[in-house]
Amino acid sequence: MGRVTTPAPVELDEPASELGLALQDPWVTIVWNDPVNLMSYVAYVFRTYFGYTEEKATELMLAVHHEGRAVVSSGSREQMERHVQAMHEYGLWATLQKSDSV
Repeated sequence: MGRVTTPAPVELDEPASELGLALQDPWVTIVWNDPVNLMSYVAYVFRTYFGYTEEKATELMLAVHHEGRAVVSSGSREQMERHVQAMHEYGLWATLQKSDSV
């Protein structure tokens, strides 16, 4: 009998488009400014929950304060739903939406 050979696997290059990025992170979590929470507390939440550095947490907190909102994370809808719920548990106002509408 003849010998059966299988072709070697071929590596394909990743597409160089941003389409892959758009499909990976189509949802964002937005934290909104509110009249209740101290700025230091909002930065604390960003450091504690998301693991942001003090500098990044402060940058996001200032965006919330001065611009009225900040996108604090992006990912799948399920992930963003969990983040919004967590922000609510910390007492912050948060929503999620598709990232292309931000």
